[in-house]
Amino acid sequence: MNGYKLISILGKKFPKRIAIKYHDYVGLMTGKIPGEVNKILLCLDYDEEVHEIAKKYKPDLVLTHHPYFYGDKKWVLENYSFKKDLYEEINKEGINIFSMHTNFDECKDGMNDALVEALNLKDVYCASNYPMMRVGYLSSEMDIEDFVRYAKKCLKVNYGLLVNAGKRNIRKVAIIGGGGANEYPHAIEENADIYVSGDMSHHVRREIISLKFNYLDLPHEIEKIFIYQMKKILLSIEPNLDILCVDHEKEPTVL
Repeated sequence: MNGYKLISILGKKFPKRIAIKYHDYVGLMTGKIPGEVNKILLCLDYDEEVHEIAKKYKPDLVLTHHPYFYGDKKWVLENYSFKKDLYEEINKEGINIFSMHTNFDECKDGMNDALVEALNLKDVYCASNYPMMRVGYLSSEMDIEDFVRYAKKCLKVNYGLLVNAGKRNIRKVAIIGGGGANEYPHAIEENADIYVSGDMSHHVRREIISLKFNYLDLPHEIEKIFIYQMKKILLSIEPNLDILCVDHEKEPTVL
């Protein structure tokens, strides 16, 4: 498939302008848009382990969720030597990396739509004042601890951190994949019974407890659902694409 046509289709579906301004650098990270794309490697983050796979697989294009350069490219290369070293290796191998991050998170069929689908939520909608957040309903009410076990199973992670300060029974759920802990006020505005996201700080936890709300902090790795959601999207565009999914990231071990 023509590479420029593929990127154009993805760009219309997940517009770059939707990405959070000032710090989210989405789009082409390394190399160039290839004239023809037949082989695509999908991963959450491009790191040394993925690089070894890419050297053997030789994809025409790598699509990642998290940008290789999260921030200004010059600043990243000056301050993170391991990023600079790998970047030089990537260029040496001629690997083309393209990233879709918060633009993928917010848009239809993106990250948060994939997560609510995995949770089997019904009557899903975007939060009124924060369109990245999805809000929906479980098919039946659950005890909060049963919901935690259910969410871990659906989103394929081994642990969760529960702030259990609100309602005991859960029906209405708000969610943002990744590091959306600070956006909990929008879940409260939507009268959700619980908010699910990640990367909760101590101070956010104390605020949620004071407001008598429920919050489930799940590992950022739930975003690996990007790999499989993007594969479905790509095959709907061109069924003959050769796609390699690299799902190698594991959440921390709980001792």
